[in-house]
Amino acid sequence: METILYFFLTLGVLVFVHELGHFLAAKLCNMRVDRFSIGFPPRAFGKVIGETDYCVSWIPIGGYVKIAGMVDESFDTEQLNEAPKPWEFRSKPIWQRMFVISAGVIMNILLAIAIFWGINYANGRTVREITEIGYVEQGSPAEGLGFKPGDQILLMNETYVSNWDEILTIIYLESMSQDISVTSLRDSKEVTLVIRRGTVPEPADTAFGLTPAHTAVRIEQVEPGKPAETLGLKPGDLLLSVEGIPIKSNRQVISLMGSHRNIPLSAEWQRGSEVFSGTVEPNEEGKIGISIAEHYSGPQTVLSYSIFEALPIALQQFGSVTRGFVTQVWLMIAGESSFTKNVGGPIKIAQMATQSAELGMTAYLAFMAILSISLAILNMLPIPALDGGHFLFLVIEGVIRREIPVKIKLYVQQAGFALLLAFMAFVIYNDISNF
Repeated sequence: METILYFFLTLGVLVFVHELGHFLAAKLCNMRVDRFSIGFPPRAFGKVIGETDYCVSWIPIGGYVKIAGMVDESFDTEQLNEAPKPWEFRSKPIWQRMFVISAGVIMNILLAIAIFWGINYANGRTVREITEIGYVEQGSPAEGLGFKPGDQILLMNETYVSNWDEILTIIYLESMSQDISVTSLRDSKEVTLVIRRGTVPEPADTAFGLTPAHTAVRIEQVEPGKPAETLGLKPGDLLLSVEGIPIKSNRQVISLMGSHRNIPLSAEWQRGSEVFSGTVEPNEEGKIGISIAEHYSGPQTVLSYSIFEALPIALQQFGSVTRGFVTQVWLMIAGESSFTKNVGGPIKIAQMATQSAELGMTAYLAFMAILSISLAILNMLPIPALDGGHFLFLVIEGVIRREIPVKIKLYVQQAGFALLLAFMAFVIYNDISNF
């Protein structure tokens, strides 16, 4: 129920904001709006207020605003058999029509920037001032490339790096479009490794495998009545070792628990200056009833921003996310990145929304901002039934200086809508396959 709730909350907000952009732009240009729908037809329920039917429709893959005199997702052409009315979409100048079509994407972009802006202003930014690797996960891409604990990263593509967040940004963004040369200091000697383009996995899929020094795993929550509570674990405790293996990352804990289902495990943990030890038995799901988070205690700088200083930082974050997303889309189109691994549908969105919400409101809002950017970019693609398809029609009409015949628009819209439904069916199947 929690997953379903976060799915509808997240998608509902993003779709509402997108369609609100079209609605407000249409009103600003004195166009009549016949319907404001969350979801695609057929209509489920709603209420008519004034000249507009505000409703929810059955197909939950987006939404639409039905503007008088426009061929859209409703495929209603009854008004088009008559001469254009002053309040209709088709009677307005082409620049106004382009503005209305673009307004949904603009609103999603503004929402993302506003979220990043608010997060930076409210929370500031914590910079982990370290470049030393504390742990390399076994079997990870990082281990396969030759990274080792104790390596101090100096250069990435011949550019000096000064903090861990800078390292992660370069790894996850730059590796999508180019190889990354990494120069590290190991035992007083410089070592150079190469991260090949496109080999870094998605953070939500499989970790690259690097954890900074001065990182420990902290217990965030302990479920009542579960093995962890019986053992004596409490929120705030630092998990030091499991089965004698020093613990440095969340994935270590998950892996060890998962491989010892219904098998007793020895554990050692720290509370304040005291160290405790005991034995705990994970259940058949490989869990003991705790939530954990990696806790960094090394040198760091906490940056605070005024409301004016937070905006440029938000714009930088928006630019980084957009660049990464556009690069990923291009690599999928070019066949250089897995389509099935990088495309997610309702199930994946629901999972990621729930996971981010469990990490706190800041993480959830950041996820919503990233999803808003992806929604904006996808809607810009020149595919019929998407905003990009409508915009392409207007560009063609501007070039040929006359309206494209309604029949052609209708056929192309129907084909685009069928393509959209087929794509939706594919991503749902893909979600289920990877669930």
